[in-house]
Amino acid sequence: MQLHNTLSGQKEEFVPLDPQRVTMYVCGPTVYSYAHIGNARPAVVFDVLARVLRRRYPQVDYVRNITDIDDKINAAAAKEGVDIRVITDRFAKIYFEDMAALGVLPADHTPRVTEHLPAIIDMIQRLIASGHAYEAQGHVMFETLSFDGYGRLSKRDEQALMAGARIEVAPYKKHAGDFVLWKPSADDQPGWDSPWGRGRPGWHIECSAMAEALLGETIDIHGGGIDLVFPHHENEIAQSTCSHGGKVFARYWMHNGFLNVDSQKMSKSIGNVLLVHELLKTVPGEAIRLVLLTGHYRQPVDWTDEVVSEARKKLDRLYGALRDLGDVAPADGVTAPAAFVAALEDDLNTPMALAELFELARRANKATDPVEKAQLKAQMLDAGLLLGLLQQAPEDWFAWAPQVDGDRPDAGEIEALLAQRADARANKQWAESDRIRDDLKARGVLVEDSKDGQRWRYA
Repeated sequence: MQLHNTLSGQKEEFVPLDPQRVTMYVCGPTVYSYAHIGNARPAVVFDVLARVLRRRYPQVDYVRNITDIDDKINAAAAKEGVDIRVITDRFAKIYFEDMAALGVLPADHTPRVTEHLPAIIDMIQRLIASGHAYEAQGHVMFETLSFDGYGRLSKRDEQALMAGARIEVAPYKKHAGDFVLWKPSADDQPGWDSPWGRGRPGWHIECSAMAEALLGETIDIHGGGIDLVFPHHENEIAQSTCSHGGKVFARYWMHNGFLNVDSQKMSKSIGNVLLVHELLKTVPGEAIRLVLLTGHYRQPVDWTDEVVSEARKKLDRLYGALRDLGDVAPADGVTAPAAFVAALEDDLNTPMALAELFELARRANKATDPVEKAQLKAQMLDAGLLLGLLQQAPEDWFAWAPQVDGDRPDAGEIEALLAQRADARANKQWAESDRIRDDLKARGVLVEDSKDGQRWRYA
């Protein structure tokens, strides 16, 4: 199995530290609002990776955290006049529901920062004791010059690191690039007791402490979006390596590319931020997932109406092939083809894997031998399982309906109209047949004439 390691800048053979237990940590959401479609991409990408790893190894410990201490959370709670837990519980629940709608399986562990404050404080104390951190005006800062490897992940020299740090310049810093491990809280801000006074942790130390607590000092894979390489992951490496006496923190670093909207970066100022929670009202979750998997995970993905429409059509083809197999029982013991698995094990080459899946569907559409049909159906379903696709009944896929206002007929009315259309066709009343079809299309229902009769789905 080959994975691209951001640290080395190239694909490497994946060899876990312990072949009996693979460890993976992926940075999860900060739960102060709804997740946007860019937040969903790492959830989907690393869900596929976890599925592939579980097929190869007896145990995979996958951690995706919840950040529930953050200044944006504080601001949201203050605006509503509620405790931060009200905000974090609400949006964590919505996040899990939205990701489940995209076919994302639960991680093995979903730690919250608020559950690991003793571990965070302990790690900070170790960094102070080893000379890598210092106290200053109620803050505890990590001293970046104390770690020779700082900048290796992001490939930045010292000047670029300082220019891109996006860290508040403060007089108590020894060096401009030093970053916060602990900061004081005002009386009206959430805070926790510590040896340095009442306060709260910095963002970077949170992930280091949770990874150590659940996976150990050295982990196999650390993942997240490309935007986290610097400063977040660079800082994680520094503080984890230094608190562990120089041990390697993560052996493979993996990062997914950006998601753009109509070729533009998502931005509140542009007004093109797409929330998963809202998209799910008009786009099937499985179609959203397919869009996120159509491009290679390390490349940018461009979200457009055309791309979404094409994803739905592709799923129509796949589910149509399964529907045509009807009551054919999948062959026992038959799994995804070797070429399909090889594509996924080649640095998650989902475009190549999808091409193999569509080839299975093409063959299924032409197959006449019952044994071949049973084998192809088993292969399609197992391949779909690895990608997180094709796990619902074809009838459910085609019956999906968007949440829209207006005159959309229900299933009973549609079937009645299709019965009238069938009579019209039987009597060669083609104009009436076309009228009923066009009327349904105008009301959001697409009708397809097949060798097995009329089929329909909501547009």
